[in-house]
Amino acid sequence: MTRSASTPPQTASTSHPSETPSDDRPPTDKPKSNLHTLAATWARKYIVSVTSDYDEAQIKKIDRLANYASSEGRQYTTEKLMQRLNLASAQAWSMTEDLLAAEVLRHGIDSSLLDPWQIAADSHQLFEKALLAYGDELTAQRLSVVIGDDCGRLRQKYTDPDPRAIGFVSMQFHHTGKILLDQLSPAEQGLFSPYLKVMDDHMYMPLQDAYQAAAAHDPDSPELIAVQNLLPVSSRVAHRVCDQIHRLNPGYQTYSGSLNSSEVRTSSIRDVEMFQVYLCLCTLEGNVSSVQRQLFPLCVMLYPRLKVKWQMVQEMLQVMGWELYGQLSPTDMTVLIPYLQALTEMFSTDVFQES
Repeated sequence: MTRSASTPPQTASTSHPSETPSDDRPPTDKPKSNLHTLAATWARKYIVSVTSDYDEAQIKKIDRLANYASSEGRQYTTEKLMQRLNLASAQAWSMTEDLLAAEVLRHGIDSSLLDPWQIAADSHQLFEKALLAYGDELTAQRLSVVIGDDCGRLRQKYTDPDPRAIGFVSMQFHHTGKILLDQLSPAEQGLFSPYLKVMDDHMYMPLQDAYQAAAAHDPDSPELIAVQNLLPVSSRVAHRVCDQIHRLNPGYQTYSGSLNSSEVRTSSIRDVEMFQVYLCLCTLEGNVSSVQRQLFPLCVMLYPRLKVKWQMVQEMLQVMGWELYGQLSPTDMTVLIPYLQALTEMFSTDVFQES
């Protein structure tokens, strides 16, 4: 019998089989091997970084965590969020429209590319997959692999006509996730947050483009090796960059709050990781066209609305560069430097003159 979402879960005594290692066994042909290796590298970050976003020892003290982590508890959470998903999608679009409606006219975006019903439907479909994965006890790491192609196709659907459209889609995903998270108890939030990070990452970052670009490289390609070495440390770099930006801008208030608030810090870390993924993509493609076509227009549209100063973006890129120097070998940095410099110049003071 299906449990009512209003009924708290009880601890299940049955054990659950772990995922088989064969799911992550690389194919034998070279292009797929490179693609798989990069995808697996990114997915493994969820084992190391996502679960460290909260203190596991502390969260275990929260009442009934074991209940929510059980098979029955996950089903309870999934059913509760499924019941709220339609309303969350509608509310999320309203929040997205309130924030970005003026940018459609300001930036001359074709409004026909921003069908709210279609964007909400696309978002709803992917959230359903994530919720079912959570209920089926797939790890966030595994979800990153399972849902990656779907997110890549959705990004392409909106970036091909106008890359700025992905800003509306990404905001829709972000707000939907936040609304759903607010419906959960602290214990459930700790368990479900990594799955939302997977969704956010794939919608904001060109991960599938990077995987495809990697497939064109030989295994011993200096560019591929540099990217493979960068991705595992990108979260660590992002945390350190955000710490430094907070120190440089004490008391600064963005659209969503202060820099040290949980929501803003999470978004800031994601953005620093996003810049690093674009750096990887440029390195693999051998040019900066992805930044020119996607990242730069998106930032020009979003950051002023989010009250993010261009000076902070410039500081972020400078600190990110120094952190990468500290994390990577001179050989890797030699490969990355031309694209890091180009990225820094595009967001330089010469381009953005603030009063």
